[in-house]
Amino acid sequence: MEEITFKSDTVLSDVHLNIPNKRHLMVRLNAVGQPVFLSQFKLLWNKDSWKDTQVKGKKQKDIQIENTVHDDRSVQESCGKNSNGIDFPNRNETQTHPHMRIEALLDNDGDLEVARRPRVFSEATQKEPSRNKIDPKILTQGAENFSEEDQENVHHSMVKIEHTMATPLEDVGKQVWRGAFLLADYILFQCDLFKSCTVLELGAGTGIASIITAMVAKTVYCTDVGEDLLAMCERNVALNRNLTATGGGAIKVKELNWLKDDLCTDRQVPFSWSKEEISDLYAHTTIIMAADVFYDDDLTDALFKTLYRITHNLKNACTIYLSIEKRLNFTLRHLDITCEAYNHFRFSLNDLEKLRDGKMKFIVEPIEATFPQFLVYERIEQLVSAIHLVN
Repeated sequence: MEEITFKSDTVLSDVHLNIPNKRHLMVRLNAVGQPVFLSQFKLLWNKDSWKDTQVKGKKQKDIQIENTVHDDRSVQESCGKNSNGIDFPNRNETQTHPHMRIEALLDNDGDLEVARRPRVFSEATQKEPSRNKIDPKILTQGAENFSEEDQENVHHSMVKIEHTMATPLEDVGKQVWRGAFLLADYILFQCDLFKSCTVLELGAGTGIASIITAMVAKTVYCTDVGEDLLAMCERNVALNRNLTATGGGAIKVKELNWLKDDLCTDRQVPFSWSKEEISDLYAHTTIIMAADVFYDDDLTDALFKTLYRITHNLKNACTIYLSIEKRLNFTLRHLDITCEAYNHFRFSLNDLEKLRDGKMKFIVEPIEATFPQFLVYERIEQLVSAIHLVN
């Protein structure tokens, strides 16, 4: 596979746009014949400090967080610790602004040149991968083919994710999307809110947000639909056990179809639920989350119905975190650039907030996306910060 060719009827995540195609990148073919890739996403903390906290327990440490405001050098920030000994920045400290100014330059002839990206993201000057570029690795016959240095880095500062690229719309969950990164950033920043909780993720896709959550939570129900997708998600959970093992968080990959009212309990069906798991879900879940799943109006309606149905059956009050990327499209119907999927999401959110049935009440609280980045990606202005719903 010397070159990656994308068809016109496929959808490609911006995260994957700059993947180099100069060598064989494919790990394997999945059950439906789609090429599967393995990518490493860098966690922005100092691995030596992270190692020390595992040994020394409660001793306070400083970690390095990449400063994306003025240059690409790492800055030292004072940190707080979670129960697992992993240091995270103090939320009262100065926040990292998500964007950088793109300067206009003149060429030798005096013509105006518009820089498409800041200089720090230039391939020529940057030592680390750009924020929307990932570094695929190759597996041979299912065995990890990393060098010792790669293994060391992966263990302490990398999330490994198997994914596909350029899929039909119905398979977009097999790609990695920036909304999941934004949600993961928030989870790592507000790790005390997720500590020892039971968490349900809807539309988990590749599972990256659930994997990050399991670093601090007690149990994460990582759910989506489709045996092939869930098998990929389960593989990603296995690939990142070194990250979740320290916190002891358990990830359970399960099928949850928004178009069905009941959870599947048929033991013959892969990724079905046991009665004990369903009981635990409703008895202990206090957090529900979903990232970048609002791209189809019918599915958005189904998701909000699922949110209502699940929260209605929970024994405890629940907090819901949602993230979404506003995607601009030119439509012939409006003859203008619109965000139709996002607009429908907002209408559905407003309807949920207005809902009154004597038991349920939802309060919508937007969260500003000013918290620091913990994963390497480009946090664009169209990424709407996690939306906080309390019922």
